[in-house]
Amino acid sequence: MQVLSVTPEIFPLIKTGGLADVTGALPVALAAKGVTMRTLIPGFPTVMAAFKKKRAVLQYPLLQGGKASVHAVQLAGLDLFVLDAPHLFDRPGGPYGDAGGGDWPDNWRRFAALSQVGGDIAGGAISGYQPDIVHAHDWQSAMTLAYMRYGKAIGVPSMMTVHNLAFQGQFGASIFGELGLPAVAMALDGVEYYGGVGFLKAGLQAAWAITTVSPTYAQEIRSPEFGMGLDGLINMRSSDLYGIVNGIDTGIWNPETDRHLVSNYTARTLKGRAPNRVAVEDRFSLDRDDSPIVCVVSRLTWQKGMDILALVIDGIVATGARLAILGSGDAGLEGALLAAAARHRGRIGVVVGYDEALSHIMQGGCDAIVIPSRFEPCGLTQLYGLRYGCVPVVARTGGLADTIIDANEAAVSAGVATGFQFAPNNGGALLHAMRRLVDAHASPAVWESLQRQGMKADVSWDKSAEKYVELYRSLLLKRVA
Repeated sequence: MQVLSVTPEIFPLIKTGGLADVTGALPVALAAKGVTMRTLIPGFPTVMAAFKKKRAVLQYPLLQGGKASVHAVQLAGLDLFVLDAPHLFDRPGGPYGDAGGGDWPDNWRRFAALSQVGGDIAGGAISGYQPDIVHAHDWQSAMTLAYMRYGKAIGVPSMMTVHNLAFQGQFGASIFGELGLPAVAMALDGVEYYGGVGFLKAGLQAAWAITTVSPTYAQEIRSPEFGMGLDGLINMRSSDLYGIVNGIDTGIWNPETDRHLVSNYTARTLKGRAPNRVAVEDRFSLDRDDSPIVCVVSRLTWQKGMDILALVIDGIVATGARLAILGSGDAGLEGALLAAAARHRGRIGVVVGYDEALSHIMQGGCDAIVIPSRFEPCGLTQLYGLRYGCVPVVARTGGLADTIIDANEAAVSAGVATGFQFAPNNGGALLHAMRRLVDAHASPAVWESLQRQGMKADVSWDKSAEKYVELYRSLLLKRVA
């Protein structure tokens, strides 16, 4: 089975969040099950710099304002099609905006180009390559399915995976004339969305199947609270909606072999975490004592519930816990957390930014990780926490609810608990969960049970990849029918 994946990000070449981790790990997991996945990605500077030999398999004299070519390459164990379009992707800053944090005003053009190429490849534009299925990820590649629907690839099965419904790619109606789609596409059952053009909406409309990255999130987005204006369409497509929880790359995230750690360890040798704990205390200027260290590795945004954390951070310190925070985002939240660190020297440490190596050390040295997200399609940091014996404290939403077993009395007695859930998602509930955590940490037997049970959890891609394969097969059967 040949699957074409279309995505704006893929680890380890270009990453801003969990999307890249998923699109980088899924092809490897699928290969073990007999599925060959090739991934179309934009030729961002970091991507183009990663390979020297260029072999163009498709050329465009004019693609959204300039020359472009597609190169077939193998990088980091991945089979890739790279869209080399310097006028669209050869820019400083991040993949979606400049160094100042503002979005590029022509993002619609950049990702329409990516999607157009995806649609062309699906229609057989590359000699000798014809995908059986096309799998698009998030709004940046969602229009691939619209180009397929209104082009040569109308009969090729397609799947749309929503990693975060909050980001939809909405643009004014004025861009439609430059998309290269037929006039009939600018309709309610096409790409039109509230009078403009909706990239994600177009993908949801055209997809043969829709997936989200956890079963609970698949149900949540059918409600007005989580549906972000698309719940009507999603409910209309509910028979084609599936939730498949993400896995993680257990080769990269493995405390027994992780080179980022000061000290490696296993579930049987948890004392080996101690040097990592000292490294965290040193990096975040935390007091050296026996109180639990609770980490945050997150974008500092409203969605991630960081304002809730900031609101009760003094109360968290009062429970006896220490906090190590790594992240960046909203300037006001960064300021609030830095101010809290100044108020509670030795109890709170903050590093603004992102540091991949440090995030590994935090998982390997902190006692717990707190994730108070208002909504969380899947979440990966709680899975890393399980893998590393860093006990998750999570809001009961989306993939967080699906992957963590709450340490209630029955679950603790049965020896199956892996973390702490809290609801409703407010400061009072978060504080209560933190008190439960501190109480549990005071009992070595209970705490080690939580750690070891979490480390036993299957957080790999194996089961999830099998579910994708089953869904791919069902789509192929629809095509035959």
